[in-house]
Amino acid sequence: MRVANGWEDYRLLDASDGDRLESWSGITLIRPDPQIIWSTPKTRREWESADGIYHRSKKGGGEWEYRKKLPLSWNIGYKELKFIIRPTGFKHTGLFPEQAVNWDEMSRMIKESGRQISVLNLFAYTGAATLACAAAGAAVCHVDASKGMVQWARENAALSGLDGRPIRWIVDDCEKFVEREIRRGRRYDGVIMDPPSYGRGPSGEVWKLEDSIYRLVSLTSGVLSDNPLFFILNSYTAGLSPSVMSYILGSVLAKRHGGEVSADEIGLFVEESGMALPAGSTAIWRR
Repeated sequence: MRVANGWEDYRLLDASDGDRLESWSGITLIRPDPQIIWSTPKTRREWESADGIYHRSKKGGGEWEYRKKLPLSWNIGYKELKFIIRPTGFKHTGLFPEQAVNWDEMSRMIKESGRQISVLNLFAYTGAATLACAAAGAAVCHVDASKGMVQWARENAALSGLDGRPIRWIVDDCEKFVEREIRRGRRYDGVIMDPPSYGRGPSGEVWKLEDSIYRLVSLTSGVLSDNPLFFILNSYTAGLSPSVMSYILGSVLAKRHGGEVSADEIGLFVEESGMALPAGSTAIWRR
């Protein structure tokens, strides 16, 4: 497992009984996590004094309970990057801190390439990977179907002092956008893909990652340049193991571009136990 251990503003204090106890720049939140199936003693005082708790509803979704008045949003930093934290109605805060291991890796690859790199970030959410690539010197095309998420990403870019960098902000269905980019002949040296486990398309069609991911990776490989640098695939779907993701990238990319694939769980250090909480998987193809 690759653990995101470079944080100062984010801390995973404890994990027990299906919940994370987290500190986000000093504000403590309790959020559900289906991976946490153990029941260890909740000895930390923050379990009782947390500023906010997310309660799931049996009907789907849920709501926040706040023990004190919190700002609607606040800022958090990771190295030179800055992000706006804003608790949403679906338990999320606008940032996945475990992804910091991938921000560091893509930043390193871009800087070490010694050339101008163009990156396509699909399902780009609030833009953390976009900002990491832009800060490393890449030109980035940021694509997400949610207008609100793209606006949030633009605010993060401004907060990080990166709003003047070469970033294209696109609100569109990712698959349809890739199809158009292929027809236009536009190519990228790096691709980041962070698709949802489940969702619905613009016409109400059901999206299920296991059923669609191979076809989507195959399609998106068509926008890679003749000298690509990387292709990063993230997943939070329990049924999609790192080995399966590795096989997908290897079978799609290796014949044409050579290179190598690595895949592993990513996670977060739990202060109370000293262990690491699994928080998804990443496969990386490198030239």
